[in-house]
Amino acid sequence: MTTPPRPLAQRVQDTRRRLDEDIDAWVATADGAGTPYLVPLSFLWDGETLLISTAAGNPTARNLRAGGQVRLTIGQTRDVVLIEGSAVVADGIADDVADAFANKTGFDPRAQRNYPYFRIRPDLIQAWREVDEIAGRDLMVDGKWLT
Repeated sequence: MTTPPRPLAQRVQDTRRRLDEDIDAWVATADGAGTPYLVPLSFLWDGETLLISTAAGNPTARNLRAGGQVRLTIGQTRDVVLIEGSAVVADGIADDVADAFANKTGFDPRAQRNYPYFRIRPDLIQAWREVDEIAGRDLMVDGKWLT
């Protein structure tokens, strides 16, 4: 069953709700040779950036430190939010932010050994459900919401 394409304002509203409520994303990075690495990670959205955490020694952390480019997807293939952005190590996370991350995700990186946080700033956000929404899938371009 297909539904009519959502107008831009509705897609933005739905996407913001997903960023607030969803817990996990598929996070894709690549090393300097272009070898891709894809891993599911939990996130916290603060209205402008996504906060993730992963073991310092794994490829995702190494790739984010080296280049910072990242692509994430939230949702299923027939209701997806795709985010492209850049990440930086987020040193000095305030306790209330770390608590919010742990409460939302059920995972507290502070209880692990050497799990840095990374803050991802979206440059591009797209969302679509079916082929009829692909034409208007851009919701954020150059870090600015289109509505």
